[in-house]
Amino acid sequence: MSALDDEIRDLMRFAAQRAMLPRFRALAAHEVALKGKDDPVTIVDREVESFLTEALTRLAPGVAVVGEEAAHADPAVLEHLSRQCWIIDPLDGTANFAEGREPFGIIVALADAGETVAGWIYDPVKDRFCHARRGAGAFVNGEKIASRTTGQQPPVTAVSRIFLTPEQCRQVDARLAPHYRLVDIPRCAAEQYPRLALGENDISSFQRTLAWDHAAGVLWLNEAGGKAARLDGSPYRVDEQDKPGLVGASSPRIWDEFVRRVLA
Repeated sequence: MSALDDEIRDLMRFAAQRAMLPRFRALAAHEVALKGKDDPVTIVDREVESFLTEALTRLAPGVAVVGEEAAHADPAVLEHLSRQCWIIDPLDGTANFAEGREPFGIIVALADAGETVAGWIYDPVKDRFCHARRGAGAFVNGEKIASRTTGQQPPVTAVSRIFLTPEQCRQVDARLAPHYRLVDIPRCAAEQYPRLALGENDISSFQRTLAWDHAAGVLWLNEAGGKAARLDGSPYRVDEQDKPGLVGASSPRIWDEFVRRVLA
């Protein structure tokens, strides 16, 4: 790994050990709040984001930081996504964490002009560190990996219905259920993208495409040889997070087959 990868890993690990793991299954009631329906935030989200924002600013002075909680407090922060910036999800899988269950993780990405150039995904329970740089491959704990399918028929497909309309849910049942083994999502992008490349899931379909959830994972999966893209085949951009619809797959062939069924 490069010196920067080592630095980011150490920062993520330190943040998890200091603020996250000691509070896992030990949150007090006043340490959890709701930002909106089905959208909790905890003291851990805020502490980890504050620490990483300060650390990354020291690491690269002048590079903007777009953190999930900062953007919630001030949507103007999102304007930085069109230029060079760090993107932070301080506690991906907050709902899981608040309920005392796994998975959860930390996600950091570096983007420039709307495109992700590097990404890092850390699972503190497994101590699993995924990272990728554009054009340089995808890695797990320093070992280069190649995306592999589950090898199952029908392909294993994780689809969230949380943000789907009733009509979209009916379309899932009509178009996808007969051809895929539908499974629940882990409610954690830091887990879902590794599942796609490491042989556990073949497809994930996402309705919300927020930069802190997907910037690192999309790059990592594509660098591993899988495929993540918009339904129309266009690349994911961090500065288009209001644009719905994103599909990740363990191989380009499986991606193509799935999207053909969705758009038929």
